[in-house]
Amino acid sequence: MAETTSFRPFETLVDQDTALGLLREAVAGADDGELFLERRRSEVMSFDDGRLRTASYDASEGFGLRAVRGETAGYAHSTEISERSLRRAVETARLAVGAGGGTLADAPQATNLKLYGDADPMADAEFPVKVETLSEIDAFARALDSRVVQVSATIAASLQEVAILRPEGHVVTDIRPMTRLNVSVIVEENGRRESGGAGGGGRTRLTGLLDPSHWQDTTREALRIALVNLEAVPAKAGVMDVALGPGWPGILLHEAIGHGLEGDFNRKKSSAFAGLMGQQIAAKGVTVLDDGTIPDRRGSITVDDEGTPSGKNVLIEDGVLVGYMQDRQNARLMGVKPTGNGRRESYAHAPMPRMTNTYMLSGDAKPEEIVAEVKDGIYAVGFGGGQVDITNGKFVFSCTEAYEVKNGKVGRPVKGATLIGDGATALKQIRAVGSDMKLDPGIGNCGKAGQWVPVGVGQPTLLIGGLTVGGSAA
Repeated sequence: MAETTSFRPFETLVDQDTALGLLREAVAGADDGELFLERRRSEVMSFDDGRLRTASYDASEGFGLRAVRGETAGYAHSTEISERSLRRAVETARLAVGAGGGTLADAPQATNLKLYGDADPMADAEFPVKVETLSEIDAFARALDSRVVQVSATIAASLQEVAILRPEGHVVTDIRPMTRLNVSVIVEENGRRESGGAGGGGRTRLTGLLDPSHWQDTTREALRIALVNLEAVPAKAGVMDVALGPGWPGILLHEAIGHGLEGDFNRKKSSAFAGLMGQQIAAKGVTVLDDGTIPDRRGSITVDDEGTPSGKNVLIEDGVLVGYMQDRQNARLMGVKPTGNGRRESYAHAPMPRMTNTYMLSGDAKPEEIVAEVKDGIYAVGFGGGQVDITNGKFVFSCTEAYEVKNGKVGRPVKGATLIGDGATALKQIRAVGSDMKLDPGIGNCGKAGQWVPVGVGQPTLLIGGLTVGGSAA
């Protein structure tokens, strides 16, 4: 792939002084605002059923101009980065300012932090190499087990380049790579078909994911899960103790609890955790962080999409609610500092409080002792889709890999198990926190108000008492 020049919008597309003048015109009398410019390039290649199914390359660029006054924000965006488009955007954004009277908020603190490289991961390998790797994954999976009837593999890479012009005249830039490799396997035996999937990535080079040692391990894991599900029996329903495995099961924490700790929901008092700052909302020993500063992680950001440096923010400490995740607007309205969680899907979207990497710290319990405490329940180590109501924290999650546990012994795998409950209650019913915290492999995407951003999750092995498990067994 030919080398692409860096994104320098103020050198090639619009004069910086002119853009600054227009931005200041837009935010005159406002409380805050910024000009967010972005270029994004991405490619996806999918191999399915023995052949290359899709190979796409996308490129986009544009800007978003925002002016904030009180609880109102005016936002205009365009795919054309030019003085003419900026002038039109100013007229739209200023509608939110009205008669003005606001005081411009302090500028974000500068940072020299660098959490990931800025090389283009799409240039790490030529197109034929990527296609050959996908073909090798297909052949490898089929050779592992004669029961494999279908293999799907995907390689994805992207590079997002942003420049944020602040009214104070500062320009904050960030170059954000992203890579991912996914493998899905379907197996069949005696007329029964089951599937398994594995994968991951992060803000890293594509080279590591294309190394045979990596994709072979990923393929073996996808096959292992599929074969486990091939032996699974229907899950029984009822209220029971549930042991959760480390890593990706933290998605339950992310959805059922994390969203409820975002600043906008709490300012508007629509969260189940609104008004509970300083109170015990979880069992002792439960400490939850949102940390966007972990190098190379999928959910990490050097700066957020308002220019605020990413942070390592404690949300729950020893069971006590101590913090929310904030963007600049909600932080100002709540009288606290921004936490580096103002994120947006692209230049076409306004920022809002969003998670980065949300995880629970390790405790003292040994994982095997936690499972041994379960008398009649399940051990869930993989999750698929789920639904959550932010206002009350009620959730429903489907398990992709789970096992019966009787008298502390892990037994048969089960299928069709769903976990049902609410985040506030589940937090208080945590009976043991393991010593084995780990992060997910880099597969998380988070949706909110129609916007999607990459995130990370993590947790140690947990024991939660009295969760409702949905199932189909009698």
